[in-house]
Amino acid sequence: MSRIAYFGPQGTFTEQAARVLAGGEELFPVETVRLAMTAVRTGEADAACVPIENSVEGVVPATLDALSESTPLVAVAEAILPIRFSVLTRRGSGDVKTVASHPHALAQVREWLEANLPDAHPVASSSTSAAAVGVLEGQFDAAVCAPVAVEHYDLEVLATDVADVTDAATRFLLVRAPGELPEPTGADRTSVVAAAANRTGTLAELLTELATRGINLTRLDARPTRNNFGEYRFFIDFEGHVAEPRILDALTALRRQCRNLRFLGSHPRADGTRTTIEPGFGNDDFVDAAVWADAVRKGDLA
Repeated sequence: MSRIAYFGPQGTFTEQAARVLAGGEELFPVETVRLAMTAVRTGEADAACVPIENSVEGVVPATLDALSESTPLVAVAEAILPIRFSVLTRRGSGDVKTVASHPHALAQVREWLEANLPDAHPVASSSTSAAAVGVLEGQFDAAVCAPVAVEHYDLEVLATDVADVTDAATRFLLVRAPGELPEPTGADRTSVVAAAANRTGTLAELLTELATRGINLTRLDARPTRNNFGEYRFFIDFEGHVAEPRILDALTALRRQCRNLRFLGSHPRADGTRTTIEPGFGNDDFVDAAVWADAVRKGDLA
């Protein structure tokens, strides 16, 4: 049985995602995203489940930074969870004067709290589960949590299915040490982090390598390198799988353009969206072009 670390504590959406991505395996929580990935790098875990982006609050910086540091890890699967919260209180408690949760969670239920608990003061906690523990210990009156939290903490459900944005969702990754990748499905995502020269037009040049091969971008983020002010790494997600000739050709071109290019994995997309391929940009087109170029090199122009 594989051991899967996840960004804990117990009772969070990351635990729910880990159950989806690694059902039946041994799951154990760790305190931070970085520690989850460190567990994989040191061999304590076979894989780690971490959040990567939320449709309301955006990217998770800690995950991007941890992926770009230390020894490489690659994403082999992803899950997208709808984000609907439960509001938990102590059994038999009275008026709710304080509501605790992670800042991202509070931001996603702000309107609900104003409408349903107008006298409650929101309090930020390190995680949704930490808020639940605080309610148990009497620090807060209520906690905004993932629904799975009620399985771990002896609390009462005041409300469930709570969200200001009804279609809010978070995407999670399952990351492992580099090795055999999932087979291409035709609905895949490839991710890289690129460190390029700090000069005019660098980012445009990188994106041009994708555009000229008809590759559709799905996400672009920048994070500081922490070395020199104004220097950034670019995190780029795009449609396709490294096993495809056109994607491999693009990665080769990006490698030439960058001081450093780290491959972060190719895996099936959780939403099942098929890769968009325009005429002239299919994998057969790239194979045919390579065969033609090889013939030219050999002087076989018949």
